[in-house]
Amino acid sequence: MSSIQSEPQRYTVTAALPYANGPVHIGHLAGVYLPADIYVRYLRSAGRDVKFICGSDEHGVPITIRAQKEGVTPQQVVDKYHAIIRDSFADFGVSFDIYSRTSSQTHSEVASGFFKKLYEDGKFIEQTSQQYYDEKAEQFLADRYIVGTCPNCGNENAYGDQCEKCGSSLSPTELISPRSMLSGNQPVLRETKHWYLPLDQYEPWLREWIVEGHKSDWKANVYGQCKSWIDQGLQPRAVTRDLDWGVPVPVEGAEGKVLYVWFDAPIGYISATKDLLPDTWETYWKDSGSKLVHFIGKDNIVFHCIIFPAMLKAHGDYILPDNVPANEFLNLEGDKISTSRNWAVWLHEYLQEFPGKADVLRYVLCANAPENKDNDFTWKDFQARNNNELVANLGNFVNRAVVLTHKFFAGNVPAISGDLQAIDLEALAQLAEFPQRIGELIENYRFRDALNELMNLTRVGNKYLAETEPWKLIKTDEARTGTVLHVALQIAAGLVTLMEPFLPASAATLGEMLHLEKGTWQTAGRPNALAAGHPIGAAALLFDKIEDATVEAQVQKLLDTKKANELANAVVEPAKEDISFDEFGRMDLRVGTVVAAEKVAKTKKLLKLTVDTGLDQRTIVSGIAEHFIPEALVGQQVLVLLNLAPREIKGIQSQGMLLLAENADGSLLLMQPGQHVRPGSHVA
Repeated sequence: MSSIQSEPQRYTVTAALPYANGPVHIGHLAGVYLPADIYVRYLRSAGRDVKFICGSDEHGVPITIRAQKEGVTPQQVVDKYHAIIRDSFADFGVSFDIYSRTSSQTHSEVASGFFKKLYEDGKFIEQTSQQYYDEKAEQFLADRYIVGTCPNCGNENAYGDQCEKCGSSLSPTELISPRSMLSGNQPVLRETKHWYLPLDQYEPWLREWIVEGHKSDWKANVYGQCKSWIDQGLQPRAVTRDLDWGVPVPVEGAEGKVLYVWFDAPIGYISATKDLLPDTWETYWKDSGSKLVHFIGKDNIVFHCIIFPAMLKAHGDYILPDNVPANEFLNLEGDKISTSRNWAVWLHEYLQEFPGKADVLRYVLCANAPENKDNDFTWKDFQARNNNELVANLGNFVNRAVVLTHKFFAGNVPAISGDLQAIDLEALAQLAEFPQRIGELIENYRFRDALNELMNLTRVGNKYLAETEPWKLIKTDEARTGTVLHVALQIAAGLVTLMEPFLPASAATLGEMLHLEKGTWQTAGRPNALAAGHPIGAAALLFDKIEDATVEAQVQKLLDTKKANELANAVVEPAKEDISFDEFGRMDLRVGTVVAAEKVAKTKKLLKLTVDTGLDQRTIVSGIAEHFIPEALVGQQVLVLLNLAPREIKGIQSQGMLLLAENADGSLLLMQPGQHVRPGSHVA
């Protein structure tokens, strides 16, 4: 491991710009924003010069598609979700130095200037290609604005870049019967010119820089994906596209074109830093004494490890990323998180439904972080970690130390009496080791292990109290009890600083309880953080139990989502064979009113209904007992097939059939007139 003493002059830490077409979910938090925040909070505590940069990614086709669906402008879409994301991060305790946005004027200027520099230096190549054009809408179509039949699975609504049914990557020209999402018309191919970054020219440099230079210090998942891409051979990549939402391409002959979002977005880190530090931003991006670290999810590895570094190299003035500690994906209850299927735990909803429990989610996501492989979030694990680890371990230790100090020593830190015993010295010696141990793990991006070490310190405290038993010792030796509680309170004081990167709100509460401000990382393990006689506040619960009913409600919420998805995606049965009009005309469909209903004895599915048909009152036996309460049917109007041949069912003569609709999940709905009509009325 690297020493926490060797350090650069300053740190520029970025977190992937979230896309402003929807809220943030727990997969984003576990993969990117929580580890980045832990890292930055630690660096600040260790006295490092660090700037934590992020903002909303607000350009690109998904924004315009969302705007089209909602009937609003792209600016309204990004304004809405930028505010939701920004406020959610703040409430969750993510401590950005700036949360900016790529629709800002500063970003437009910086991104345009970056493109111009590369353009004037001859770093781009120009290529003319055939691209689909909507003649009615009078514009070129991005891949996502083209739908058609997938050539692989036959899905009639595959996009121009991917079929979401079979997962195949596609190009628009591969689609069968392509159509424009703007007009519905079939598009035509037209020539269009774009500028490309020739990544193939940077392949030798990238191989040397990544494959040879970062094999030992980049995470295996990051290094492996980068090497695989380079080994396959890199191709030129367009940096412009035909679209009317984004940063306009700042050269002549580029009317109607904007910077491609993949080129535009990472420059947002630079423009955000300029907004934060208009006079000194270059120090954090161009000075060799600055360390650049990108926190991203694995779907962004190629962009931040290959493409953005190639852009920076082509520009020539910027430092390159020192590390890109990307995490894998977090699944939810055994299924992949999906925004389109609403299969997610959304941050803003969690914060509303679990007020005051941001730290619980921070803890669970860090303890279960997908650092080296995909991992799974479950509500039962969330409950168990809160109740068994935060409440029963961390919270229990702090509570016992503070409560006993108030009970036996009037809320003042007792003095050490006599010589410290071996058990005291051992506890204090372990306390002194934890700051460096936890710090080294954080420096090496092993946040899950670092959190486990923090909890090990609380276990040291609990073990110390369990072995010394001050609640019993007070009866025979008050002075020794004071020494024990003095040592326990020093451990609690160390937690104020060591907890803060992981559990900032709880660390602040503990600091208020002990009347102690957060110290520096270097002093967190000192044995005299609280002097004898120092008054401490009354005990306050850092965490409380989460009951079964609370998590069961969340599980049910997901089950309801899954059911809704199944209904929405259910395949409609094909139509039956045609019948003649005369055959249809022979059916006597009428409106009837249910006047009595009861279960058929010794059956599970059958109901015996008495229906007023306007012509008579007749008995109909129907297999709907599992879907309807008999009493609730009385008085309901229903559609009845009157001239179905009578049939004996369980000894009851059934004289007709009710018309019902069956959902994809098997549930039944009565077919009813829109308003009350006279029984016997024909269904026409």
